Amino acid sequence: MAASAPSSCPPKAPLLERPLLDAPLAKELASLFDVLASGTRLRLLHALVRLDDPCMGDLAEAVGMKPQAVSNQLRRLVDLGILTTRRHGTHIHYRIVDPCLIRLLHHALCLHEETRGQTSTGQP
Repeated sequence: MAASAPSSCPPKAPLLERPLLDAPLAKELASLFDVLASGTRLRLLHALVRLDDPCMGDLAEAVGMKPQAVSNQLRRLVDLGILTTRRHGTHIHYRIVDPCLIRLLHHALCLHEETRGQTSTGQP
């Protein structure tokens, strides 16, 4: 995991101990999942986990996209508070704000593998 992203979520109440989602909170969570329901943004988030202190150019190269397209996607994630930026000279570096997002991505990959009957190596 990249050094710039902490590996554990801050302590939170277990899901079973939380009150049932009310309609407004469920809507907010659905909006968050809508943003994350983009193959491009998921690939960028995974690249952020794998790369150490990447700038936009590093991320564009990692996912094989044009820098402007990557910049647009990163801006959306920054605007929502999912990513933060740091300027170093002419480069802007990106970092995932909340390590819970890293765990969410990990669990999404686990769920995908389990529902497909595959291991992490892609073998059945």
